[in-house]
Amino acid sequence: MIGPAMGGVTSLRVFCGVWQKPLAGAINFAPVCNTAVNSPVKPLVFANFLAPNMTSVYAYVTAQVGRALDMPAALIEGRDVEQLRNGSVDLAFLCGLPYVRLCRERPGMLRLLAAPVLDEPRYQDRPVYFSEVIVRRDDPARSFGDLRGRSWAHNDPDSFSGCLVVRHHLRQLGETEAFFGSVTFSGRHQESIRQVVRGEVDASAIDSHVLGVERLRNPDLAGELRVIAVLGPSSIPPVVASSTLPEEVQTRARQALCRLGSDPLSRRALAGGLIRRFVPIEDRAYDDIRQKMALVEPSPSGAF
Repeated sequence: MIGPAMGGVTSLRVFCGVWQKPLAGAINFAPVCNTAVNSPVKPLVFANFLAPNMTSVYAYVTAQVGRALDMPAALIEGRDVEQLRNGSVDLAFLCGLPYVRLCRERPGMLRLLAAPVLDEPRYQDRPVYFSEVIVRRDDPARSFGDLRGRSWAHNDPDSFSGCLVVRHHLRQLGETEAFFGSVTFSGRHQESIRQVVRGEVDASAIDSHVLGVERLRNPDLAGELRVIAVLGPSSIPPVVASSTLPEEVQTRARQALCRLGSDPLSRRALAGGLIRRFVPIEDRAYDDIRQKMALVEPSPSGAF
């Protein structure tokens, strides 16, 4: 059984002092603000562009950063990277692939703040994750090579772990997507898991963080699926900030993120999403994605 997607409020009217601002798509709101001079305070808008099974944890992170900065903060659903292009989002939980693509499209538009370190020994206390190829427990496949001619579900074209890393793996094998009997797009990792469990497709590649959280919350899943291949490790999806956010706010937000996990309360909250803590991360950490992207989908100029 696949766990329900977290979500909720589709719009929220934020109140701070004498100022109200409708905030479309708000999932949570941390009503922390300084009204000493009764002046409008713009909410700090976070967006989750990753799997919805992390919404509750990211809502906690959002609230904690808002409190640390003494600013109202809200988490909304990331629907399209246009929200980052047009500046309607200040900070985002974002897959590494769209981060790299947006940096190439508009250098300087995004700033890396931090990345999570996952709380399992195989991650070796580093901000990395894997792409895990899953099949049903009763499927005869035992390796990636056994999937020739079988049905496959990518997550989304903008997903690194659920699409591009698989295309790169096929290139390394001297294959194309014609290796599979059919290829579809599910739209998100949790839907890919559901389709495999129900036998609608034979296999899919799942973000190991997403799969780990699903197993944590749905123990029966371990008896329904098997992992037959692991691709990676790769640099994990980061938390990014829009360059329109003041430098001081970016710095304080990074510091607030990196303090999470240092006390028992935040450790328990992050543990619900298998996160040990957040650490600073540099742009060069995502060169592994750039290298794979350059091979799979080279730009016209030949640049990353």
